[in-house]
Amino acid sequence: MTKRRMFLRMITASLLRRRSRMLIALLSIAVGATILSGLVTIYIDVPRQMGAQFRSYGANMILLPKEGTHMTAESLQEVLGVIPEAEIVGASPYRYVRLDMPSRQQSFITAGTEFSQVQKTSPYFSVEGAYPEKTREVLVGKEIAETLGIKTGSSIELHYKTSGTAGQGQAADAAAGETLTGSAEGFNKVIVTADLVLDEEGKIASVSVDAASQTPGIGSLVGTDRQFLDQFIGKKLPLSLSNTASGEDAADEDHVVDAVTGATISSQAAVDAMNNAVLSGEAAPVERAEQFTVTGILSTGGEEEGYVYMSLPDLEKLTADNAVDVAELSVTADAEVLEEYCRAVSEANPDVTARLVKRVTRSEASVLGKLQALVFLVTVVVLLLTMICVSTTMLAVVSERRREIGLRKALGAADNSIRKEFLGEGLFLGGLGGLIGAALGFGFAQVVSVNVFGSSISFQPLLLPVTVLVSMVIAAVSCQMPIKRAVAIDPAIVLKGE
Repeated sequence: MTKRRMFLRMITASLLRRRSRMLIALLSIAVGATILSGLVTIYIDVPRQMGAQFRSYGANMILLPKEGTHMTAESLQEVLGVIPEAEIVGASPYRYVRLDMPSRQQSFITAGTEFSQVQKTSPYFSVEGAYPEKTREVLVGKEIAETLGIKTGSSIELHYKTSGTAGQGQAADAAAGETLTGSAEGFNKVIVTADLVLDEEGKIASVSVDAASQTPGIGSLVGTDRQFLDQFIGKKLPLSLSNTASGEDAADEDHVVDAVTGATISSQAAVDAMNNAVLSGEAAPVERAEQFTVTGILSTGGEEEGYVYMSLPDLEKLTADNAVDVAELSVTADAEVLEEYCRAVSEANPDVTARLVKRVTRSEASVLGKLQALVFLVTVVVLLLTMICVSTTMLAVVSERRREIGLRKALGAADNSIRKEFLGEGLFLGGLGGLIGAALGFGFAQVVSVNVFGSSISFQPLLLPVTVLVSMVIAAVSCQMPIKRAVAIDPAIVLKGE
Protein backbone atom coordinates (compact mmCIF):
# COMPACT_ATOMS: atom_id res chain seq x y z
CA MET A 1 0.00 0.00 0.00
CA THR A 2 1.48 3.35 -1.03
CA LYS A 3 1.92 6.23 1.38
CA ARG A 4 -0.69 8.27 -0.49
CA ARG A 5 -3.34 5.55 -0.25
CA MET A 6 -2.48 4.99 3.38
CA PHE A 7 -2.80 8.71 4.06
CA LEU A 8 -6.22 8.89 2.37
CA ARG A 9 -7.37 5.80 4.28
CA MET A 10 -6.36 7.36 7.59
CA ILE A 11 -8.25 10.55 6.78
CA THR A 12 -11.47 8.84 5.69
CA ALA A 13 -11.35 6.47 8.67
CA SER A 14 -10.90 9.39 11.05
CA LEU A 15 -13.80 11.28 9.46
CA LEU A 16 -16.11 8.26 9.58
CA ARG A 17 -15.35 7.56 13.23
CA ARG A 18 -16.53 11.07 14.13
CA ARG A 19 -19.40 11.37 11.68
CA SER A 20 -21.58 13.66 13.79
CA ARG A 21 -18.90 16.29 14.39
CA MET A 22 -17.53 16.13 10.88
CA LEU A 23 -21.06 16.42 9.47
CA ILE A 24 -21.46 19.68 11.36
CA ALA A 25 -18.21 20.99 9.91
CA LEU A 26 -19.21 19.79 6.43
CA LEU A 27 -22.60 21.51 6.69
CA SER A 28 -20.93 24.72 7.88
CA ILE A 29 -18.61 24.72 4.87
CA ALA A 30 -21.47 23.81 2.52
CA VAL A 31 -23.63 26.65 3.85
CA GLY A 32 -20.75 29.11 3.51
CA ALA A 33 -20.01 27.86 -0.01
CA THR A 34 -23.72 28.15 -0.90
CA ILE A 35 -23.87 31.76 0.22
CA LEU A 36 -20.54 32.50 -1.48
CA SER A 37 -21.56 30.91 -4.78
CA GLY A 38 -25.08 32.34 -4.73
CA LEU A 39 -24.21 35.90 -3.75
CA VAL A 40 -21.22 36.08 -6.10
CA THR A 41 -23.46 34.86 -8.92
CA ILE A 42 -25.97 37.58 -8.03
CA TYR A 43 -23.13 40.11 -7.64
CA ILE A 44 -21.91 39.37 -11.16
CA ASP A 45 -25.40 39.43 -12.65
CA VAL A 46 -26.70 42.40 -10.64
CA PRO A 47 -25.67 45.07 -13.22
CA ARG A 48 -27.72 43.31 -15.91
CA GLN A 49 -30.65 42.68 -13.57
CA MET A 50 -30.64 46.21 -12.17
CA GLY A 51 -30.24 47.66 -15.65
CA ALA A 52 -33.33 45.76 -16.75
CA GLN A 53 -35.25 47.05 -13.73
CA PHE A 54 -34.21 50.67 -14.30
CA ARG A 55 -35.25 50.46 -17.94
CA SER A 56 -38.83 50.36 -16.63
CA TYR A 57 -38.32 53.96 -15.42
CA GLY A 58 -37.81 55.18 -18.96
CA ALA A 59 -34.98 56.16 -21.28
CA ASN A 60 -31.51 56.97 -19.96
CA MET A 61 -30.22 58.81 -23.05
CA ILE A 62 -31.74 61.35 -25.43
CA LEU A 63 -30.61 62.55 -28.86
CA LEU A 64 -31.32 66.12 -29.97
CA PRO A 65 -30.50 68.08 -33.13
CA LYS A 66 -28.18 71.02 -32.55
CA GLU A 67 -29.67 74.49 -32.79
CA GLY A 68 -30.19 75.52 -36.39
CA THR A 69 -30.11 71.94 -37.68
CA HIS A 70 -32.63 69.15 -37.95
CA MET A 71 -32.56 65.40 -37.43
CA THR A 72 -34.25 62.86 -39.69
CA ALA A 73 -35.05 59.19 -39.27
CA GLU A 74 -32.09 58.41 -41.55
CA SER A 75 -29.58 60.46 -39.54
CA LEU A 76 -30.95 58.91 -36.35
CA GLN A 77 -30.24 55.41 -37.64
CA GLU A 78 -26.76 56.55 -38.61
CA VAL A 79 -25.81 57.69 -35.09
CA LEU A 80 -27.43 54.66 -33.48
CA GLY A 81 -24.88 52.58 -35.35
CA VAL A 82 -22.12 53.68 -32.94
CA ILE A 83 -23.89 51.97 -30.02
CA PRO A 84 -23.73 48.15 -29.92
CA GLU A 85 -27.09 46.82 -31.04
CA ALA A 86 -27.13 44.24 -28.23
CA GLU A 87 -27.08 47.06 -25.64
CA ILE A 88 -29.96 49.07 -27.14
CA VAL A 89 -33.21 48.07 -25.46
CA GLY A 90 -35.20 50.56 -27.53
CA ALA A 91 -34.91 53.82 -29.47
CA SER A 92 -38.05 55.95 -29.79
CA PRO A 93 -38.03 58.90 -32.22
CA TYR A 94 -40.51 61.73 -31.57
CA ARG A 95 -41.83 64.54 -33.76
CA TYR A 96 -44.12 67.10 -32.07
CA VAL A 97 -46.69 69.06 -34.09
CA ARG A 98 -49.85 70.93 -33.10
CA LEU A 99 -52.88 69.54 -34.92
CA ASP A 100 -56.41 70.98 -34.93
CA MET A 101 -59.74 69.32 -34.28
CA PRO A 102 -62.16 71.88 -35.79
CA SER A 103 -65.26 69.86 -34.84
CA ARG A 104 -64.41 70.45 -31.15
CA GLN A 105 -62.71 73.83 -31.65
CA GLN A 106 -59.60 72.36 -30.07
CA SER A 107 -55.97 71.80 -30.99
CA PHE A 108 -53.46 69.42 -29.41
CA ILE A 109 -49.80 68.64 -29.35
CA THR A 110 -49.47 65.49 -31.42
CA ALA A 111 -46.42 63.25 -31.21
CA GLY A 112 -45.36 61.02 -34.05
CA THR A 113 -43.35 57.99 -32.93
CA GLU A 114 -42.74 54.25 -33.35
CA PHE A 115 -45.02 52.42 -30.94
CA SER A 116 -42.98 49.21 -31.03
CA GLN A 117 -40.04 51.18 -29.61
CA VAL A 118 -42.14 53.22 -27.17
CA GLN A 119 -43.18 50.02 -25.42
CA LYS A 120 -39.47 49.31 -24.80
CA THR A 121 -38.30 52.78 -23.77
CA SER A 122 -41.43 53.74 -21.79
CA PRO A 123 -42.78 50.52 -20.26
CA TYR A 124 -44.48 52.58 -17.54
CA PHE A 125 -47.05 53.77 -20.11
CA SER A 126 -50.45 52.39 -19.11
CA VAL A 127 -52.79 51.96 -22.07
CA GLU A 128 -56.49 51.23 -21.74
CA GLY A 129 -57.14 49.41 -24.99
CA ALA A 130 -54.21 48.74 -27.30
CA TYR A 131 -51.30 50.46 -28.98
CA PRO A 132 -51.92 51.49 -32.61
CA GLU A 133 -50.75 48.88 -35.11
CA LYS A 134 -52.24 50.08 -38.39
CA THR A 135 -52.25 53.36 -40.30
CA ARG A 136 -54.62 56.13 -39.19
CA GLU A 137 -54.78 54.88 -35.61
CA VAL A 138 -53.93 57.02 -32.59
CA LEU A 139 -53.36 56.85 -28.86
CA VAL A 140 -55.10 59.65 -26.92
CA GLY A 141 -53.94 60.97 -23.55
CA LYS A 142 -56.33 60.51 -20.62
CA GLU A 143 -56.66 64.27 -20.07
CA ILE A 144 -57.81 64.86 -23.65
CA ALA A 145 -60.08 61.82 -23.58
CA GLU A 146 -61.86 63.00 -20.43
CA THR A 147 -62.20 66.57 -21.72
CA LEU A 148 -63.72 65.56 -25.06
CA GLY A 149 -65.43 62.35 -24.02
CA ILE A 150 -63.28 60.24 -26.33
CA LYS A 151 -63.28 56.48 -25.81
CA THR A 152 -61.53 53.52 -27.35
CA GLY A 153 -62.95 52.99 -30.83
CA SER A 154 -63.94 56.65 -31.28
CA SER A 155 -63.22 58.36 -34.60
CA ILE A 156 -61.56 61.79 -34.69
CA GLU A 157 -60.52 64.08 -37.54
CA LEU A 158 -57.23 65.95 -37.20
CA HIS A 159 -56.15 68.88 -39.38
CA TYR A 160 -52.73 70.28 -40.14
CA LYS A 161 -52.32 73.74 -41.68
CA THR A 162 -49.01 75.09 -42.93
CA SER A 163 -47.93 78.39 -41.47
CA GLY A 164 -44.88 80.66 -41.39
CA THR A 165 -42.83 81.72 -38.43
CA ALA A 166 -41.03 85.02 -38.06
CA GLY A 167 -41.63 85.93 -41.66
CA GLN A 168 -41.24 89.67 -41.35
CA GLY A 169 -38.05 89.52 -43.38
CA GLN A 170 -39.92 87.99 -46.29
CA ALA A 171 -42.75 90.45 -45.81
CA ALA A 172 -40.33 93.36 -46.14
CA ASP A 173 -39.00 91.93 -49.39
CA ALA A 174 -42.42 91.13 -50.81
CA ALA A 175 -43.37 92.79 -54.07
CA ALA A 176 -46.56 94.83 -54.29
CA GLY A 177 -49.59 92.62 -54.86
CA GLU A 178 -48.03 89.44 -53.48
CA THR A 179 -50.07 87.53 -50.93
CA LEU A 180 -48.59 86.82 -47.51
CA THR A 181 -49.98 84.13 -45.23
CA GLY A 182 -49.39 83.60 -41.50
CA SER A 183 -50.91 81.88 -38.50
CA ALA A 184 -50.80 81.99 -34.70
CA GLU A 185 -52.45 80.39 -31.67
CA GLY A 186 -55.65 82.02 -30.46
CA PHE A 187 -58.10 81.24 -27.65
CA ASN A 188 -57.76 77.66 -26.35
CA LYS A 189 -54.59 77.40 -28.50
CA VAL A 190 -56.66 77.05 -31.69
CA ILE A 191 -55.00 78.33 -34.86
CA VAL A 192 -56.00 81.68 -36.40
CA THR A 193 -54.77 82.42 -39.94
CA ALA A 194 -54.43 85.69 -41.85
CA ASP A 195 -53.86 86.63 -45.52
CA LEU A 196 -52.65 90.10 -46.45
CA VAL A 197 -51.42 92.00 -49.51
CA LEU A 198 -48.92 94.88 -49.33
CA ASP A 199 -48.78 97.92 -51.60
CA GLU A 200 -45.69 99.50 -53.16
CA GLU A 201 -44.88 101.34 -49.91
CA GLY A 202 -45.00 98.14 -47.85
CA LYS A 203 -48.35 99.09 -46.28
CA ILE A 204 -51.23 96.64 -45.94
CA ALA A 205 -53.56 97.01 -48.94
CA SER A 206 -56.02 94.23 -48.07
CA VAL A 207 -56.43 91.69 -45.29
CA SER A 208 -58.60 88.71 -44.38
CA VAL A 209 -58.62 86.70 -41.14
CA ASP A 210 -59.94 83.16 -40.55
CA ALA A 211 -61.08 83.01 -36.92
CA ALA A 212 -64.06 80.68 -37.31
CA SER A 213 -62.53 78.33 -34.71
CA GLN A 214 -62.67 81.02 -32.01
CA THR A 215 -65.57 81.54 -29.59
CA PRO A 216 -68.74 82.19 -31.70
CA GLY A 217 -69.97 85.77 -31.47
CA ILE A 218 -66.86 86.93 -29.59
CA GLY A 219 -63.50 85.70 -30.84
CA SER A 220 -64.93 84.83 -34.26
CA LEU A 221 -65.66 88.57 -34.82
CA VAL A 222 -61.94 88.99 -35.42
CA GLY A 223 -62.52 87.52 -38.88
CA THR A 224 -65.86 89.25 -39.68
CA ASP A 225 -65.89 92.67 -37.94
CA ARG A 226 -65.13 95.15 -40.73
CA GLN A 227 -64.32 97.92 -38.26
CA PHE A 228 -61.57 95.70 -36.81
CA LEU A 229 -60.27 94.55 -40.20
CA ASP A 230 -60.38 97.96 -41.91
CA GLN A 231 -58.05 99.53 -39.34
CA PHE A 232 -55.21 97.32 -40.71
CA ILE A 233 -55.40 99.01 -44.11
CA GLY A 234 -52.49 101.42 -44.49
CA LYS A 235 -50.60 99.96 -41.49
CA LYS A 236 -47.06 98.54 -41.66
CA LEU A 237 -45.61 95.36 -40.24
CA PRO A 238 -44.86 94.56 -37.49
CA LEU A 239 -48.17 95.31 -35.80
CA SER A 240 -49.17 95.52 -32.14
CA LEU A 241 -52.36 95.98 -30.13
CA SER A 242 -52.89 99.31 -28.43
CA ASN A 243 -52.53 99.33 -24.64
CA THR A 244 -55.23 101.87 -23.73
CA ALA A 245 -55.72 100.42 -20.27
CA SER A 246 -52.30 101.60 -19.16
CA GLY A 247 -52.14 104.67 -21.37
CA GLU A 248 -48.95 103.36 -22.99
CA ASP A 249 -49.95 103.32 -26.65
CA ALA A 250 -47.18 102.84 -29.12
CA ALA A 251 -45.84 106.14 -30.41
CA ASP A 252 -45.98 105.01 -34.04
CA GLU A 253 -49.65 104.78 -35.01
CA ASP A 254 -48.67 103.11 -38.30
CA HIS A 255 -48.12 99.88 -36.36
CA VAL A 256 -50.88 99.97 -33.72
CA VAL A 257 -54.44 98.58 -33.94
CA ASP A 258 -57.30 98.19 -31.47
CA ALA A 259 -58.65 94.82 -30.31
CA VAL A 260 -62.22 93.61 -30.70
CA THR A 261 -64.06 94.27 -27.43
CA GLY A 262 -64.02 91.14 -25.24
CA ALA A 263 -61.77 89.22 -27.65
CA THR A 264 -58.26 90.38 -26.80
CA ILE A 265 -56.69 86.92 -27.16
CA SER A 266 -58.22 86.31 -30.58
CA SER A 267 -57.30 89.86 -31.67
CA GLN A 268 -53.72 89.30 -30.57
CA ALA A 269 -53.68 86.02 -32.53
CA ALA A 270 -54.76 87.89 -35.69
CA VAL A 271 -51.97 90.45 -35.17
CA ASP A 272 -49.41 87.67 -34.54
CA ALA A 273 -50.58 85.82 -37.65
CA MET A 274 -49.91 88.94 -39.77
CA ASN A 275 -46.52 89.46 -38.12
CA ASN A 276 -45.70 85.83 -38.91
CA ALA A 277 -46.78 86.20 -42.52
CA VAL A 278 -44.55 84.69 -45.20
CA LEU A 279 -44.66 84.74 -48.97
CA SER A 280 -47.03 82.20 -50.46
CA GLY A 281 -47.72 83.50 -53.93
CA GLU A 282 -51.45 83.56 -54.63
CA ALA A 283 -52.05 80.16 -52.97
CA ALA A 284 -53.95 79.75 -49.71
CA PRO A 285 -52.31 77.94 -46.78
CA VAL A 286 -52.01 74.21 -47.36
CA GLU A 287 -54.29 72.22 -45.07
CA ARG A 288 -54.42 68.45 -44.75
CA ALA A 289 -56.88 66.37 -42.77
CA GLU A 290 -57.11 62.69 -41.87
CA GLN A 291 -59.67 60.58 -40.04
CA PHE A 292 -58.18 58.51 -37.19
CA THR A 293 -59.44 55.71 -34.96
CA VAL A 294 -58.62 55.79 -31.24
CA THR A 295 -57.21 52.40 -30.20
CA GLY A 296 -56.26 53.26 -26.64
CA ILE A 297 -56.30 55.82 -23.81
CA LEU A 298 -52.88 56.63 -22.34
CA SER A 299 -52.38 57.09 -18.58
CA THR A 300 -48.99 58.06 -17.16
CA GLY A 301 -49.76 60.59 -14.42
CA GLY A 302 -47.63 63.09 -16.35
CA GLU A 303 -47.77 65.57 -19.21
CA GLU A 304 -48.09 62.72 -21.73
CA GLU A 305 -51.80 62.56 -20.86
CA GLY A 306 -52.25 65.87 -22.73
CA TYR A 307 -50.85 64.53 -26.02
CA VAL A 308 -52.14 62.58 -28.99
CA TYR A 309 -49.79 59.90 -30.32
CA MET A 310 -49.68 58.57 -33.86
CA SER A 311 -47.16 56.72 -35.99
CA LEU A 312 -44.38 58.71 -37.65
CA PRO A 313 -45.51 57.74 -41.19
CA ASP A 314 -49.02 59.08 -40.46
CA LEU A 315 -47.61 62.36 -39.14
CA GLU A 316 -45.22 62.65 -42.11
CA LYS A 317 -48.18 62.23 -44.45
CA LEU A 318 -50.00 65.11 -42.75
CA THR A 319 -47.03 67.46 -42.48
CA ALA A 320 -45.01 66.36 -45.54
CA ASP A 321 -41.94 66.50 -43.29
CA ASN A 322 -39.75 63.65 -42.00
CA ALA A 323 -37.93 65.63 -39.30
CA VAL A 324 -37.37 64.14 -35.82
CA ASP A 325 -37.36 66.50 -32.82
CA VAL A 326 -35.90 64.12 -30.25
CA ALA A 327 -35.07 60.45 -29.79
CA GLU A 328 -35.26 58.62 -26.47
CA LEU A 329 -32.88 55.69 -25.96
CA SER A 330 -32.85 52.96 -23.37
CA VAL A 331 -29.34 51.48 -23.20
CA THR A 332 -28.10 48.73 -20.88
CA ALA A 333 -24.80 50.25 -19.76
CA ASP A 334 -23.39 52.03 -16.72
CA ALA A 335 -22.85 55.78 -16.50
CA GLU A 336 -19.23 55.71 -17.68
CA VAL A 337 -20.01 53.65 -20.77
CA LEU A 338 -23.01 55.87 -21.54
CA GLU A 339 -20.75 58.93 -21.43
CA GLU A 340 -18.48 57.25 -23.99
CA TYR A 341 -21.46 56.55 -26.23
CA CYS A 342 -22.50 60.22 -26.01
CA ARG A 343 -19.07 61.29 -27.23
CA ALA A 344 -19.15 58.69 -30.01
CA VAL A 345 -22.55 59.95 -31.19
CA SER A 346 -21.30 63.55 -31.36
CA GLU A 347 -18.25 62.43 -33.33
CA ALA A 348 -20.37 60.38 -35.75
CA ASN A 349 -22.71 63.32 -36.46
CA PRO A 350 -21.76 66.82 -35.21
CA ASP A 351 -25.35 67.99 -35.80
CA VAL A 352 -26.70 65.57 -33.18
CA THR A 353 -26.24 66.05 -29.43
CA ALA A 354 -26.47 63.10 -27.04
CA ARG A 355 -27.38 63.70 -23.40
CA LEU A 356 -27.88 61.44 -20.43
CA VAL A 357 -31.03 61.42 -18.34
CA LYS A 358 -29.20 62.10 -15.07
CA ARG A 359 -32.01 61.13 -12.73
CA VAL A 360 -32.00 57.60 -14.18
CA THR A 361 -28.26 57.03 -14.66
CA ARG A 362 -27.30 58.47 -11.25
CA SER A 363 -29.99 56.50 -9.43
CA GLU A 364 -28.94 53.32 -11.20
CA ALA A 365 -25.27 53.80 -10.32
CA SER A 366 -26.09 54.65 -6.69
CA VAL A 367 -28.42 51.71 -6.10
CA LEU A 368 -26.10 49.31 -7.92
CA GLY A 369 -23.09 50.36 -5.84
CA LYS A 370 -24.97 50.00 -2.55
CA LEU A 371 -26.41 46.62 -3.51
CA GLN A 372 -23.03 45.24 -4.55
CA ALA A 373 -21.48 46.53 -1.32
CA LEU A 374 -24.22 44.80 0.67
CA VAL A 375 -23.66 41.52 -1.19
CA PHE A 376 -19.91 41.73 -0.53
CA LEU A 377 -20.41 42.47 3.18
CA VAL A 378 -22.87 39.59 3.68
CA THR A 379 -20.52 37.19 1.89
CA VAL A 380 -17.55 38.17 4.08
CA VAL A 381 -19.60 37.84 7.30
CA VAL A 382 -20.92 34.39 6.34
CA LEU A 383 -17.43 33.15 5.46
CA LEU A 384 -16.07 34.37 8.82
CA LEU A 385 -18.86 32.55 10.64
CA THR A 386 -18.04 29.43 8.61
CA MET A 387 -14.39 29.65 9.66
CA ILE A 388 -15.37 30.00 13.33
CA CYS A 389 -17.72 27.01 13.16
CA VAL A 390 -15.18 24.75 11.42
CA SER A 391 -12.39 25.82 13.76
CA THR A 392 -14.54 25.13 16.83
CA THR A 393 -15.51 21.68 15.52
CA MET A 394 -11.92 20.73 14.78
CA LEU A 395 -10.84 21.89 18.26
CA ALA A 396 -13.42 19.54 19.73
CA VAL A 397 -12.02 16.72 17.57
CA VAL A 398 -8.49 17.43 18.83
CA SER A 399 -9.73 17.28 22.43
CA GLU A 400 -11.33 13.89 21.75
CA ARG A 401 -8.17 12.54 20.13
CA ARG A 402 -5.66 13.75 22.76
CA ARG A 403 -4.79 10.21 23.88
CA GLU A 404 -4.46 8.99 20.30
CA ILE A 405 -2.21 11.90 19.39
CA GLY A 406 -0.13 11.48 22.55
CA LEU A 407 0.33 7.75 21.87
CA ARG A 408 1.38 8.40 18.27
CA LYS A 409 3.93 10.99 19.36
CA ALA A 410 5.25 8.60 22.03
CA LEU A 411 5.74 5.95 19.34
CA GLY A 412 7.81 8.40 17.30
CA ALA A 413 5.24 10.16 15.05
CA ALA A 414 6.59 13.50 13.82
CA ASP A 415 4.66 16.74 14.30
CA ASN A 416 4.57 17.16 10.53
CA SER A 417 2.60 13.90 10.08
CA ILE A 418 -0.01 15.10 12.59
CA ARG A 419 -0.25 18.45 10.80
CA LYS A 420 -0.76 16.70 7.46
CA GLU A 421 -3.50 14.46 8.83
CA PHE A 422 -5.59 17.26 10.31
CA LEU A 423 -4.93 19.51 7.33
CA GLY A 424 -5.94 16.68 4.98
CA GLU A 425 -9.22 16.20 6.88
CA GLY A 426 -9.91 19.94 6.60
CA LEU A 427 -9.12 20.09 2.88
CA PHE A 428 -11.29 17.05 2.23
CA LEU A 429 -14.22 18.67 4.06
CA GLY A 430 -13.56 21.96 2.24
CA GLY A 431 -13.52 20.33 -1.19
CA LEU A 432 -16.67 18.26 -0.59
CA GLY A 433 -18.49 21.19 1.04
CA GLY A 434 -17.44 23.46 -1.82
CA LEU A 435 -18.90 21.10 -4.42
CA ILE A 436 -22.19 20.83 -2.54
CA GLY A 437 -22.29 24.60 -1.94
CA ALA A 438 -21.58 25.47 -5.59
CA ALA A 439 -24.57 23.41 -6.71
CA LEU A 440 -26.87 24.74 -3.99
CA GLY A 441 -25.58 28.29 -4.54
CA PHE A 442 -26.80 28.40 -8.12
CA GLY A 443 -30.24 27.24 -6.99
CA PHE A 444 -30.20 29.89 -4.25
CA ALA A 445 -29.21 32.61 -6.76
CA GLN A 446 -31.93 31.45 -9.15
CA VAL A 447 -34.63 31.68 -6.47
CA VAL A 448 -33.47 35.17 -5.39
CA SER A 449 -33.27 36.40 -8.98
CA VAL A 450 -36.73 35.15 -9.91
CA ASN A 451 -38.41 36.48 -6.76
CA VAL A 452 -36.59 39.82 -6.58
CA PHE A 453 -35.87 40.71 -10.20
CA GLY A 454 -38.48 38.59 -11.95
CA SER A 455 -36.03 36.89 -14.35
CA SER A 456 -33.76 33.86 -14.37
CA ILE A 457 -30.02 34.03 -13.85
CA SER A 458 -27.27 32.55 -16.01
CA PHE A 459 -24.89 29.87 -14.70
CA GLN A 460 -21.25 30.96 -14.27
CA PRO A 461 -19.06 27.84 -14.90
CA LEU A 462 -15.96 29.54 -13.48
CA LEU A 463 -17.65 29.84 -10.08
CA LEU A 464 -17.51 26.05 -9.53
CA PRO A 465 -13.71 25.75 -9.21
CA VAL A 466 -13.50 29.13 -7.48
CA THR A 467 -16.06 28.11 -4.86
CA VAL A 468 -14.30 24.79 -4.22
CA LEU A 469 -10.91 26.49 -3.97
CA VAL A 470 -12.17 29.20 -1.58
CA SER A 471 -13.91 26.56 0.56
CA MET A 472 -10.70 24.54 0.82
CA VAL A 473 -8.72 27.65 1.75
CA ILE A 474 -11.26 28.55 4.46
CA ALA A 475 -11.15 25.01 5.81
CA ALA A 476 -7.33 25.04 5.83
CA VAL A 477 -7.22 28.37 7.66
CA SER A 478 -9.83 27.13 10.15
CA CYS A 479 -7.67 24.10 10.95
CA GLN A 480 -4.58 26.12 11.89
CA MET A 481 -5.51 26.65 15.53
CA PRO A 482 -6.64 23.04 16.11
CA ILE A 483 -3.43 21.77 14.42
CA LYS A 484 -1.33 24.02 16.65
CA ARG A 485 -3.07 22.63 19.71
CA ALA A 486 -2.66 19.03 18.50
CA VAL A 487 1.07 19.46 17.89
CA ALA A 488 1.49 21.04 21.34
CA ILE A 489 0.16 17.94 23.13
CA ASP A 490 2.75 16.45 25.51
CA PRO A 491 2.66 12.63 25.23
CA ALA A 492 4.06 12.13 28.75
CA ILE A 493 1.29 14.17 30.35
CA VAL A 494 -1.44 12.54 28.22
CA LEU A 495 -0.26 8.99 28.87
CA LYS A 496 -0.20 9.68 32.63
CA GLY A 497 -3.90 10.42 32.31
CA GLU A 498 -3.59 14.09 33.27
